[in-house]
Amino acid sequence: MQKNHLRPFMGRVGLSVLALASLGLASGARAEPMPLATALTRATEHNPELEAVRPRLKAVEGAVAQAGVRPNPTLGLETENVLGSNTYGGIDGAETTLRYSQVYEASDKRRARQDLAASQRDLILAEARVKGLDLMHEVEAVWIAAVAAEAEVEVARERLAMAERSLKEVSRRVAAARDPLFAGALTEANVAKARISLDQAGDRARVAKAQLAAYWIGSTDIDLDLTSFKSPALPSFVSEDMPDAELLRARERQASARIRVETTRPLRDKTLTAGVRHFNADGSVAFVVGGSIPLAHHDTNQGAIAQARAEADAAALDIRAYDVKRARDLAAIKARLGGYLNEVKRLDAEVVPQAERAIRLVEEGFARGGFAYRDLMNAHEALLSVKAERITLLKTFHLERAHYERLSGQWIALLPAPDVNTEAK
Repeated sequence: MQKNHLRPFMGRVGLSVLALASLGLASGARAEPMPLATALTRATEHNPELEAVRPRLKAVEGAVAQAGVRPNPTLGLETENVLGSNTYGGIDGAETTLRYSQVYEASDKRRARQDLAASQRDLILAEARVKGLDLMHEVEAVWIAAVAAEAEVEVARERLAMAERSLKEVSRRVAAARDPLFAGALTEANVAKARISLDQAGDRARVAKAQLAAYWIGSTDIDLDLTSFKSPALPSFVSEDMPDAELLRARERQASARIRVETTRPLRDKTLTAGVRHFNADGSVAFVVGGSIPLAHHDTNQGAIAQARAEADAAALDIRAYDVKRARDLAAIKARLGGYLNEVKRLDAEVVPQAERAIRLVEEGFARGGFAYRDLMNAHEALLSVKAERITLLKTFHLERAHYERLSGQWIALLPAPDVNTEAK
């Protein structure tokens, strides 16, 4: 199966000539941070369900061919007037007939059956595209968890840097006998705790990236592009050609094809018979010709026709219901996204700058002896708490946005075209 790969741009790791000479190694190619689109493309290209489309389409071809097959002829042999009573005793008066019968089915019946079988093709292709979008939505959720974990690593790294900076200043004050010894011990404990938090955040990020890479059975040593995660924006794209609607329309066409099958089923098929009869009494031979046609007296298939029409009506209503629900859900999600985005902007504009200013003021005052070490730790914790809250808001925003993108068809262009060639490979 041919696939269109979306390859990330590659860069070179810069190493000095001296380092190369000492190590005796050549610099290897290193991928730039992987964007979401690349992860989605890799996951869909390695989707095992895509491989099942080709044999399913081949099965449809078999069903269409079988639906167009004419009824088989019938060859019959019968003997009359044997082993009876009186003059019909024995086999002297036997009459043996060899018959050939053929049912002539109305051509409309075969065409209707073939149309019904062929309607399965559109259904299979639409189902494959819907499954592809569902997979990308699933991968996007894992991606969001991975980039959020990476963002938490940055906050944990900042926490450690602040703790180490505090330890340096507190140690200076303890050495000058301006703070008690236990202040230094508490600050060292705070540094140790920050290191543990950083290790735990790193472990969570590695697990999240491993879960993401499992969708294409790739290396877990990947760098993720956090740009879109840190700089959220409202989505605007809405596709007018959704695979979900395509699937519903395929079901409607299949229901309409079933109506034609059930409508043509009562058509009366003619049966013609021709044969040869042998008279044992005198060895004579004669031709036998006959025919039959069923009478539409009891079974006119009206119940099955009504059922098929009702199913077609239901399929048409499903399309209308999908359009209404999709529009309603997109509007509701976009409203929620606006609320989350406003919260993030207010944190960036009103809370984070003030928390950073508070740290600068406390650190300056602490250096002059105007604040206790607990004031310094509290100021650091206040800023880190706001940044952790921001990551939580961003994660919620992007998960909601992923739902919006699934409903809007944001990533339809990345769906790989299934291999519809049913010839043997």
